[in-house]
Amino acid sequence: MIAFLRVVLVGLPVTIWYCSLILWAAYRKSDKLPCRCEELPRRWARFLLRAADVRVEMENAEHIVPDRAQILVANHLSYFDVLALLGYLPGKYRFVGKKELTRVPFWGPSWTACGHISIDRKDTMKAMESLALARRQLEEDRPTVVFFAEGTRSITGELRAFKKGAFVLAIQTGTEVVPAAIVGTREVMRKGSLAIHTGRTIRVRFGEPIPVDGLRIEDRDELTRRAHDAVAALQRLPG
Repeated sequence: MIAFLRVVLVGLPVTIWYCSLILWAAYRKSDKLPCRCEELPRRWARFLLRAADVRVEMENAEHIVPDRAQILVANHLSYFDVLALLGYLPGKYRFVGKKELTRVPFWGPSWTACGHISIDRKDTMKAMESLALARRQLEEDRPTVVFFAEGTRSITGELRAFKKGAFVLAIQTGTEVVPAAIVGTREVMRKGSLAIHTGRTIRVRFGEPIPVDGLRIEDRDELTRRAHDAVAALQRLPG
């Protein structure tokens, strides 16, 4: 609990400061906004990771190719999954997350201003509109679009079934899928707990990209299975 309080006490003013810089740039329609949205979230995430005394190691990061559109699908165990990727994922990225994140003061509006994508899981039509926005971003800006494909954090640590939205998007846009396993975040902070365990190491393991050339929408289940199997295999690697 001491570590949690430390992260909150030092992290809250830093969060407000960085978010305010992004929102000010968005309000002014500044041409610096894209740079702000790439630089400041990295600083913010790395600051919070240092405050929690947590290290991040990236394995096979060469599979993430800056300036090439990719869809990253990862497991989800902890809030620290987001920090690890925000802080250290190479190149431009956009996260796909639940709509509720947009309601967080300061953080939510800055998330939206930076082009991250919110999904309303209770409204199919709005969810489809969000995926259409992701499609436009892939085609125009060529970022890495990040999905936590289970849809929510796993309580047990076991890899849950994947939602199919990321894989439909991949087939529609012809964008390769990069599987990733985030290992160690559950040991830092589990779902449902406020305890942060310091001195830990998070490992983000990237797998070989899965091409989608020649696939049709009817192949989405097979693509989902392949990506799920790849993430599961990455999780099982020693170390």
